Amino acid sequence: MHQKARKAYNQSFTEEKYQEFLNTIQSDYPDELDFRVAETPVFVPKDLKNKLVEACDEIIQTILSDDFKSRTDRAIPDHEKVPNENEHSSFLAIDFAVCKDETGTLTPQLIELQGFASLYTYQAYLSETFKKHFPVPDNFSYAFDTQNFEDYISKLKNLIVADENPEQVILLEIFPEKQKTRIDFALTEQFLGVKAVCYTKLIKEGRNLFYETDGRKIQIKRIYNRLIFDDLQNYPNLKTSYHFTDEVDVKWVGHPNWFFRISKFTLPFLKSKYVPETKFVADYKGIFPDDLENYVLKPLFSFAGTGVQLHVTTDILAGIEDPENYILQRKVVYQPVIQAPDGLVKCEIRMMYSWPDNDSKPRLLTSLSRLSRGEMIGVRFNKDFTWVGGTACFFED
Repeated sequence: MHQKARKAYNQSFTEEKYQEFLNTIQSDYPDELDFRVAETPVFVPKDLKNKLVEACDEIIQTILSDDFKSRTDRAIPDHEKVPNENEHSSFLAIDFAVCKDETGTLTPQLIELQGFASLYTYQAYLSETFKKHFPVPDNFSYAFDTQNFEDYISKLKNLIVADENPEQVILLEIFPEKQKTRIDFALTEQFLGVKAVCYTKLIKEGRNLFYETDGRKIQIKRIYNRLIFDDLQNYPNLKTSYHFTDEVDVKWVGHPNWFFRISKFTLPFLKSKYVPETKFVADYKGIFPDDLENYVLKPLFSFAGTGVQLHVTTDILAGIEDPENYILQRKVVYQPVIQAPDGLVKCEIRMMYSWPDNDSKPRLLTSLSRLSRGEMIGVRFNKDFTWVGGTACFFED
């Protein structure tokens, strides 16, 4: 997107350098990387960076409103409501498509948002690794309001570990060793001292939770939550000592309730030039737009792109039995803006915030990007392509 930085990068790029870059990751974290890393980072020009921050600020204003919790209570399924919810989410991830407006100027358009943790440790490591192997201009940064990698990790540790012994803080997942994001878990353990622990390994005794390591039973004080309840449906016969609805004496970093509150459910409440028109299907009361080819249908309680309908018809909408649990969102047109050796590639940018309990609003920490040539962003839509996959963003100062 930034022409000068892009030209310099592409001129320096070779397949040999890219393989050396991947080999470094493999050497540092053997067999932990389980998704495709794109051949390039994204160089975001200052004007687009400012628009991304402005768009996030407008979205955050809605989340900060006094009635936000009451408006989003319905988002939390009764059988998945977890006790001891804190006052606000610990994390905020806001996804934008890079598009062009009517004047041909680059502009972000909101795709999704979530009150859930993302690849915070991995993104910093990935960005630093890009800098070691490829040219990144000095006036471009991957992190916000931080001096260096160590400062970034310090801020992340203050959020996740706080004043506790890192041994008494866990990263919670279901079968973490099988997750595609497990490289982030390995990095979190290395730099924060926080181990990934499987939900099935938690031990509940009264109101206390424990896990075992090296033959010792450790009491858990804080849970850095990376488990999405949707994933538990893949394991219907799990036997566990602890259930999420149990009352236990732990603090959540990323309370599960906020995953539901700040999600697709929030989209109809947002009003901004950076947010495409979005409504609950129930709000149409059976009278739908004439140009449904310009809309996408999304179920509220399904994640990772499952259940999304790109080709919507009135018959599909009329056949929905619970229209209050679906949204209809005007499609955005991803603009191919990343110059690859063989053409242009589409780009999505996730802005990643932290939100310590005592802070009045979230803090922008870093970002990630996904590059695509397929109909949708995502691995299964981009098989057999190059210059696609997950990557880092560097923003012009």
